[in-house]
Amino acid sequence: MHWFSLHGLFTVAGLLVYVVASHVLRQRRHPSAAIGWVLLILLLPYVGLPLYLLFGTRKLTRTGRPSLAAGTARPIDDEGSWLVQTAVAVGQPRPTTYRSLNIHADGSESLRALLALIDGAQHSLDLCTFILGRDPVGAAVSAHLIAQARAGLRVRLLLDGVGRMMSGWPDLSALMHAGVRVGLFGSPLRSSPIGRTNLRNHRKFVVADAGHGAERLWCGGRNLAAEYFEGQRGRAAWRDLSFDLQGPLARQAADLFQRDWEFAAGAEAPTTGASAAVANAKAAPVAAPGESAGQVIASGPDQADDTVHALLVSAAYRARTRMMLVSPYVVLDDASLMALAMAARRGVQVDLLLPERSNHRLADIARHRSLRALATAGVRVWLAPNMLHAKAVVMDDMLALVGSANLDSRSLFLNYELMVAFHDAGDIARFTAWFDFELGTARPYVAQPPGLWRDLGEGLVVWIGFQL
Repeated sequence: MHWFSLHGLFTVAGLLVYVVASHVLRQRRHPSAAIGWVLLILLLPYVGLPLYLLFGTRKLTRTGRPSLAAGTARPIDDEGSWLVQTAVAVGQPRPTTYRSLNIHADGSESLRALLALIDGAQHSLDLCTFILGRDPVGAAVSAHLIAQARAGLRVRLLLDGVGRMMSGWPDLSALMHAGVRVGLFGSPLRSSPIGRTNLRNHRKFVVADAGHGAERLWCGGRNLAAEYFEGQRGRAAWRDLSFDLQGPLARQAADLFQRDWEFAAGAEAPTTGASAAVANAKAAPVAAPGESAGQVIASGPDQADDTVHALLVSAAYRARTRMMLVSPYVVLDDASLMALAMAARRGVQVDLLLPERSNHRLADIARHRSLRALATAGVRVWLAPNMLHAKAVVMDDMLALVGSANLDSRSLFLNYELMVAFHDAGDIARFTAWFDFELGTARPYVAQPPGLWRDLGEGLVVWIGFQL
């Protein structure tokens, strides 16, 4: 009887921790996720409570962080005002100008552009990646960073701690000895604040010479490893999407890097450097009619809202003729599913492209629930024959959203992600052409009704995938 009393006390304490933490930290959750956590703590409190303390945080509060969009949420008169207004309303900077957009045809071109950007920097380099491979590509990027650091440039590398572990613990000592400043974001070997163990920085971008009037940005879905560029040992490179550009738009990415850098170092308020970065981003000129316009869309625990998700759902309800989506992993929530299904049902041509088999078996199992629902609603689902790692959403001639976020719950609700929203009709047409080229080798997805055990298995994988 005494044991049962202690067990009951521990269970009640676990539920109180969940309720109080969710309230104090303002953790908004999908109802199924909230029910899942409560049931886990109730039925298996000795397992559920430690897991919640490790993985339960979804949103963080950064004190002292000025919003780039503060004071700018006002009516906008251009044709795409709803899109710009939505992005600004969820805390993103207003569109600014860019030039010389280069959409990379393949991994080889992307790698040449990346190394050229690094070599061409005159003052500073900021590089953020999830994975730095222990392979020829990782070695090449490191060598070019080392050369620039030895030449006297300020060079910073921000690497996700979990990503470093997944890539085989690349040796960073040569970089640090050469003067490259290395930051680890959420290192699993370092004591992390309660609940933050599960948060990962999935952003992938490089900014050169921010604040010096000749800013350049390289960005997209590619990690810095061989499979994302040229392949190796008889294995073909993955198909992916990346780009580089010049101009004030790069300042917004530089500000995001600065904030991530300080957060990784444990700072809770901006230093002078961060304040300067925010000032530079605010000073970026607002694009005039006829100029190419874009804006950085940051998503993750550091944002009050789920920004990429908000834009995805808004775009689906606003689309007029066509919507194109590409992602290696597709495990959508109810709101995204309904928005895309309704777009297809009201006559919008919705095309979803993903690989026939991805590099994550669990994602391939979980995706069929979403794919069956979409196909039933009239969404054209396509399977690419090779591994496709690109992430993009293109809507009519109004929006191309390109970057690091997958169409799954981890990217949309848990990861730190970076997308760039392009508003120029000509450049949007170029991303549409890229999508149609990739579509040329894909085959249609044929939905099959699941059996009982498969349906239960998919549901379990979906739930685990959302939390982990």
